[in-house]
Amino acid sequence: MPFEVPRPTTVGAAVEGIQHVYEAPGELHFNLAGQDLVLTAFNGHAPGTLSVLFTDATSGKTTYAANRSLTVTPESDGSVVLDFNRAVNLPCAYTDLATCPLPPSENRLSVAIEAGEQIPYERQEQQ
Repeated sequence: MPFEVPRPTTVGAAVEGIQHVYEAPGELHFNLAGQDLVLTAFNGHAPGTLSVLFTDATSGKTTYAANRSLTVTPESDGSVVLDFNRAVNLPCAYTDLATCPLPPSENRLSVAIEAGEQIPYERQEQQ
């Protein structure tokens, strides 16, 4: 659902003391495991795409703790397909030197998204 006016949204970063500001054009409403959920979407890197940063009940267990990202392309009617199999780790999953953004608080889902990239093998013991 698009906002009337895109909202600037400030989020933290994987490195303490850094903040990122993104423009959020709207929210994605969906149902998973019988729960109605909402994710704030940001403008994606490629024109016409949206980027969703999120954590879920698997974060820090089987998936990277700080975040995962999903890029979606809205259809002509504004609908999107949320294919969580395409959820990826950001660079901070691989190095402590990356300043990856953290998801906004509303994008911290209580359900488990058991699809997409998992904790990188090299970092499993650090979680």
